[in-house]
Amino acid sequence: MKTAATDTPAARPPVTSVLKLENQLCFPLYAVSRMVTKAYQPHLLALDLTYPQYLVFMLLWEHDQLTVKELGEKLLLDSGTLTPLLKRMEQKQWLSRRRDPRDERSVIIGLLPAGRALQAKAGRIPIDMLDKLHMSPAEISALRTQLTHILTQLA
Repeated sequence: MKTAATDTPAARPPVTSVLKLENQLCFPLYAVSRMVTKAYQPHLLALDLTYPQYLVFMLLWEHDQLTVKELGEKLLLDSGTLTPLLKRMEQKQWLSRRRDPRDERSVIIGLLPAGRALQAKAGRIPIDMLDKLHMSPAEISALRTQLTHILTQLA
């Protein structure tokens, strides 16, 4: 039961260093993720893309076609999140969705000419983003390695 005496600041237990925001790994990761996504926004708006659509395109520009399952595995997204995203991209005629003739349960996502054409327009985005970070290629590589390690450990 709460009483007035136990609800005063003096009666609260002290915040240990493990519970201080400044000592958390999760907060800078969260904040950096939000800020990086925000920094991409003007570039992506110019192409009429959302950040998740841009991620899908990066994979399709690399592989030309992938199944929904493969996209989900690579982007760490479930099909409930990915399917509506892909449907919107299909409506814009950037990609096609078709059943795999070898396995009707599988849906293959492939680039259409309009989606392929966006690749040339998006070519400057990574370069511009690296310029914003003011980090050397070695620092970027080391950070990517550390973040990939964290993702692997948590997966």
